[in-house]
Amino acid sequence: MSSLISAADLYPRLSSIRLLDARQGPSDYATGHLPGALHADLNRHLSTASDPGHDPAQGGRHPLPPVARFAAQVGAWGIHPATDVVVYDASGGGNAAARLWWMLRALGHKRVCVLDGGLQAALGTGLTLTVDMPGVAPLASYPADHWRLPLMDADGVEALRRNPARRLLDVRSAERWRGEAEPFDPVAGHIPGSMNVAWNENLGPDGRFKSPAALRDQYEALLGGISPAQLTVHCGSGVTACHTLLALEVAGLTGAALYVGSWSEWCRSGREMTQQRR
Repeated sequence: MSSLISAADLYPRLSSIRLLDARQGPSDYATGHLPGALHADLNRHLSTASDPGHDPAQGGRHPLPPVARFAAQVGAWGIHPATDVVVYDASGGGNAAARLWWMLRALGHKRVCVLDGGLQAALGTGLTLTVDMPGVAPLASYPADHWRLPLMDADGVEALRRNPARRLLDVRSAERWRGEAEPFDPVAGHIPGSMNVAWNENLGPDGRFKSPAALRDQYEALLGGISPAQLTVHCGSGVTACHTLLALEVAGLTGAALYVGSWSEWCRSGREMTQQRR
């Protein structure tokens, strides 16, 4: 499978895939979802944000769950290595379909793609919402014992941001990166040395991903001849950063790392920042 699937190509395959709805709010899923879709909750399934005692200073607002826990959840969704999986949300993949795509890929599952254009594109093909809960036979935990895609922690970011042969990309909005607004975290600003290209710059006016060639031009200009393997991507809490990792995959620029803790961890860490606490 490629990393993206169009709504037109999804329609005839609905009966042969596992469809996952990654919209953040459980109420959105309960109100109506695509036929056969299971809900993947950002706070409960794709992070430890709902765990008792969760501290954003340790891993950010949406830390990755332990591999074994996510592998068990993937099995509970009825997914095994030969299962074709399609994930969607209503934000062009930004919240949190791309995060789920990245996690499944990092688990070792290659047969997963994101619905290009998301829920809106599916509804545009004539699909309708349902409140029916699909019946799925749970399987054993997915066979995985570690994350297989590159990850970076705060110490690694501290080192790479001072290295001219490396690149650090912040995909929050330009206003948040500049420190003009910060709706989620206690400090406005950015990690010194980071560059900024907002995640939604990966999308065209129709809410679908730009062409592979356009994305490649966009990110090759940012990399300036440096290998994408020398790039680390972050955002506020490691969610929309995965959207840019998906865009890089579509562009054929693979190998970049994810800093999951992102700004939500960094701004609580006491490390150097561009702005002081408000």
